[in-house]
Formats: sequence, structure tokens, C-alpha cells
Amino acid sequence: MTQRVVLWGTYDLGKPRTRILRDSLRASGFDVVEIHTPVWEGVADKSQLSRVGWLAHGLRWLLAYPGLMWRYLRAPRHDVVVVPYMGHLDVLILWPLARMRGVPIVWDVFLSLYDTVVRDRRMVGPRNPLAWVLRGWEKLACRAADKVVLDTRAHAAMLAELYNLNERKTVAVFVGAETANFQLEPTGESIGGEELQILFYGQFIPLHGIETIIEAARLARDAPIAWHIIGDGQEAPRIRQMLVTDPLPQVRWTNWMAYDELKAEIGQADICLGIFGTSEKSARVIPNKVFQVISAGKPLVTRDSPAMRELVGDDEPGVELIPAGDPQALLDAVKRAADGPDRLDPAIAERFAPDALARQWGAIVGSVLATKG
Repeated sequence: MTQRVVLWGTYDLGKPRTRILRDSLRASGFDVVEIHTPVWEGVADKSQLSRVGWLAHGLRWLLAYPGLMWRYLRAPRHDVVVVPYMGHLDVLILWPLARMRGVPIVWDVFLSLYDTVVRDRRMVGPRNPLAWVLRGWEKLACRAADKVVLDTRAHAAMLAELYNLNERKTVAVFVGAETANFQLEPTGESIGGEELQILFYGQFIPLHGIETIIEAARLARDAPIAWHIIGDGQEAPRIRQMLVTDPLPQVRWTNWMAYDELKAEIGQADICLGIFGTSEKSARVIPNKVFQVISAGKPLVTRDSPAMRELVGDDEPGVELIPAGDPQALLDAVKRAADGPDRLDPAIAERFAPDALARQWGAIVGSVLATKG
């Protein structure tokens, strides 16, 4: 008999992580039932919402729950309920209902709100009452779930330590990539030409270390290297001021690009960039773009970290790992990558291929069912 999994909540289907989770469960052979009310679709960076935006989305968020609760209580028999990102409130609302039905909860935490808001982005200090609320809220949410999932083992270990969780309760599954959207056909062309094309895309948040890219471009001011930066967010005003103070004609900045246009942009680049931030969080995560670039087979330069070492080893041709926040190391790595292979070893992408992620998510649900039995 096919086991049934309910995906429940206000989860954000605009995030590749959530779509990949859903597809992985289906590929694992589960009958997946969605009980979902969209709230966050179209919001790339929640921290950039205005007060009016937060009020509108917050009201929509709260009004979603009566219907979600009613639909869950009327849902057919199921074996596990999975709460995808962003589920910090979802999991608490669901907790008593799932216990009533005798169903275990798997929560894809994906990221810690406390770690993000207080430690990484430093939007409030650790002694701010909001920080206390976030920490207490998140700790209680972790208690509500039978299994909590993050994106790397380093990230999972941080959450377990922060909230004193049993190590068997926290597990990790790579973010991965929607590989069909990023796989490129080999062109046979060598890297470079008259001008080396470098690409960075992503939210302008501290862990990305975009100022390191700007400083590297400044060091290469007279070199035939074109830098294309795509994105916007919290750090954008500071980056803009850097470019106003000392303009760099070789840096092109595009504020936004549709998800389905990124493949073509990656295809035009010779080398793609990951993250270079110096925060503790930047050492624990592997962002979407890294998986997408590897899926495309493009040479990659990104910071070295415990998280990256979960994915790649010491000598992976085409992957350059450098110290965080080091513009000269970034420029040197770009030059090395320009002299290296123009395609990555496909074996790297196999480590987070759809079938690999399906096995991992299937194993997580299976372990919860085994405990339940």
C-alpha cells in the first residue's frame, strides 16, 4: 500500500528548495497531498518588505490558518505530514492537530530565523526583545517537529547546539537544483576571448560578500575582465555607494532577472561566482546558485567552508575554493579558472541529482515512519 504524505502550510513555492522537496517526495513513491495556501510567492527577500507590505502579508498569513486547519482535519488518512519552508508558524499551528491524528511531523527548517536576523544580518542585537522572541519561537517550533531538516550538516549541527536538540532529530539534505532548468550543452568553446565574462547573481545579503567581488574588480581594473552582477537587497545601498565613490566601468549591475532567464546568462559566462561572506552562517550554507552553476557545468569560484567541503573535495577541476572576504584571492582564482577546464566533472552534480535527493528525502520520511511503528 502506497504511503501518503501531506505537505501542509503557507510554504513558499517560489523557492526552488520547496519545489525540489515536493518533487523528491513524489519521486520516492509517496502519494503526496498538498494542503497549501500561498502567502509568500513573489517575495524574494522578506527583510526588504515595507511596513505596509509586512502588514498585508502578515494579515494574509494569519487569515490562511483557519482554512488550512479545517482542510487538514478533513484530509484523508496519511502517514506523515511535512511542513516546508517557511514553516516557523505553520509547524506550531499544526502541532496539536497532527498529535490529535497521531501523525508525525517533518519540518524543513531550511534556515534559522534567529541565526539569520540576529547573527548574520544583524538586524537586531542579541539582547533586543525581538531576538528573545525569535529564539523562543524557533526553539518551541523545533520541539513541535519529530524531525527537523536543514541544508547542510554544518547548519544542522548549529541548530542542534543552539537549541540543545537530540542529534538524531536534526538531519541535512542539500538544496540541490532544478537540474533541467540549468543543464547546458557543451559548446566546445574555450574560456575567455577578448574579454573574460564573470557572473554573480543572488540576493544582496551579507553572507554573499558582494563587496569582495567589487574589490576584486577594482584590483583588475585594467584587465580584460567583465563583471556582471545580478541582484538587489539589504546590501544594495552600500554596494551602490562603493561604485559611486569609485566607478568601475567593467562592472555591470542588473537589479533583477527572471528565474527562467538565468540559464542563458550562465551560458554566456566564462566563470560563475558563489559567496564570499565572512560570517559564521556563510560557512554553514551552500546557496542555490552554487548548485545551479554546478548543474550547468560552469567553472565556479566560491569561499571555502565546512559546508562546501560536504559537497566537493580538495581537488575538483574547475572548482576554486578561496578564503572568505579576500579580493586578491578571488582575482587569483578567477585567473586560475580561466586557464582550467571549461566544464566541470558531471560527477559533482550527481551528488545532488534528483534521484539522490529523492533517496535522501525518502530515507528521512522512512526513518520517521520506522520510529512511529
